[in-house]
Amino acid sequence: MKASKKISLVVSLVWRIKPVYFITLFLNSLIYSAHVLTNVIFPRNLINELIGAKDSSVLVIWILVIVLSNVTFTFLKKTLKRLLDVQEKDLFWQIERAFSDKIMSIEYRYLEDPYYLDLKERATFAMRNQSSLSRLINMAITFINQSVTVVGLVVLILNLSWILVISLIFTVFILIFIQARFSKYQLKFFSELIPVNRRYGYYVNLTFDKTIHKDSRLFNMTGMFTDIIVKYNIEINKWFSKFYRKIGLYIGLFQVVVVLQTILAYGFVGAWTLGGQISIGDLTMYVSAAVGFSSAVITLGESIISILQVLGYLEPFMELMEIPVLAQSEGKEKINVIESIEFSKVSFKYPKTDKLILDDISFIIEKGQKISIVGLNGAGKSTIVKLLCRLYKPDEGRILVNGKDIYDYSYEDYMLCISAVFQDYKLFNFSIYENISCNDIGSDDEKVSDILEMVDMKKKVESLPNGVKSLFGKEYDEEGVEFSIGQSQKIAIARALYKDSSLVILDEPTSALDPIAEAEIYENFNNLVGDKTAIYISHRMSSSIFCDRILVINEGRIEDFDSHQKLMKKKNSLYYKLFNSQAENYRYEKVMKTYSSLDNGF
Repeated sequence: MKASKKISLVVSLVWRIKPVYFITLFLNSLIYSAHVLTNVIFPRNLINELIGAKDSSVLVIWILVIVLSNVTFTFLKKTLKRLLDVQEKDLFWQIERAFSDKIMSIEYRYLEDPYYLDLKERATFAMRNQSSLSRLINMAITFINQSVTVVGLVVLILNLSWILVISLIFTVFILIFIQARFSKYQLKFFSELIPVNRRYGYYVNLTFDKTIHKDSRLFNMTGMFTDIIVKYNIEINKWFSKFYRKIGLYIGLFQVVVVLQTILAYGFVGAWTLGGQISIGDLTMYVSAAVGFSSAVITLGESIISILQVLGYLEPFMELMEIPVLAQSEGKEKINVIESIEFSKVSFKYPKTDKLILDDISFIIEKGQKISIVGLNGAGKSTIVKLLCRLYKPDEGRILVNGKDIYDYSYEDYMLCISAVFQDYKLFNFSIYENISCNDIGSDDEKVSDILEMVDMKKKVESLPNGVKSLFGKEYDEEGVEFSIGQSQKIAIARALYKDSSLVILDEPTSALDPIAEAEIYENFNNLVGDKTAIYISHRMSSSIFCDRILVINEGRIEDFDSHQKLMKKKNSLYYKLFNSQAENYRYEKVMKTYSSLDNGF
């Protein structure tokens, strides 16, 4: 990505979020530059008066002008600085929000792509750990201030000698060249350090992860973690030792050129003064202007290099912000209830892969039917749900709901018709009430209570000190609650039921449970959904018996689609083999559970 495009993206982002910030920046640069120029020009008149006429009234006037101008400009600069600080904080918050909104709204396929997952981590690292955006804003302020100052001082010095201006510019180019070489080295250094630092950060963060401490203590892994962290720490220190030696070399060269600049400025202006071509007051003005010009151009060069450097760090952030958002505006059709679902010759493979996960599958689900989708791991069961939920688009074929393509419908309306509990469902560090209602506008306390009773969690929740207002997890509240796997699954199911959608999906959320417990949850859930259309996905057969039809998927193709009774008559079918092999485990689990309950009774 070119630097000009990076700058354009940042400017457009800031302009979209907070346009008033640019007005404040412009005013700040004008006041900053005016302050510099007045401190260069006004003392000249005071010195000339002291050496010349020595009129006390004129001297007092110039002293007052210098003092009042400095007081005024200092006040205005501090006022604008406070205003910029306030606007910057709001701007950073708005950009953080835009960043979060982007992550939440990009197409789902990017969230399962390793490249974009790494891009997200690098963008987050640049935003939060390196404070890149803050540095970019500060460098932009410096750049604008120094640019206006340089223009004003160049106009002033040109009145004396264009040769002096060219000489100063030549030395400035040498300084900028030195800065550019160092910045290039610095960018290369940190780019090469990132993989080492990332591994170091991973192991350090791992020691703070409470989920690993049982294993680390049981298997005596503490020493291993410490050794790895120390190893990477030593490696990083070696990198920085070399880095600081380079810094010393560059700073030394830089200072030599700065001394040369000072000699040039004093030499030129001193010669003109000794020749009687300018006054002592002019001497002080032009020397101040020359020194100020050199300083401003050096700072300007530093800001340009720093801006380019920070833009390099921010490239992952800008690349991520350009990722297409979820295509929510494709359809306009309204939908309230899902009456039928049809997959018509649907084929699909995940991005950047060649393997077909679904290969020309077709089936129809009618309203109110309970469908179980079964098959071996990797058969494509969950992919069917992802396509139905518009997380991915089919490569071929169409998915029809109520006879129309699902992408013809308004995204918001369509999503209201679907509830799902996924295998990797998530309960958030919100209250139990918010986890169930999802902070729905006009959420109903009584409805939440009724649903908790339906999933057999009402007594448990009411026994908590804060009831449904109890926070899930103890990360932010000591009184937070931590549920068992089974209880957490019931809360996730309660959330799906609260949404009251016409289609409810269970995508292997019970895979961590034993077959008996899973069968009980599926059976209870089947009773809870009533006359709604329901889709159950599992590599176990516990949900199959009470379903109207079973969709058997094998290597991306439909092998069977019929009732349990009819499929069990096909002795050579995949379903028959799967069901009977798992029936043995089911009977064993049932015997062991009965034995355990008897044993606990003595």
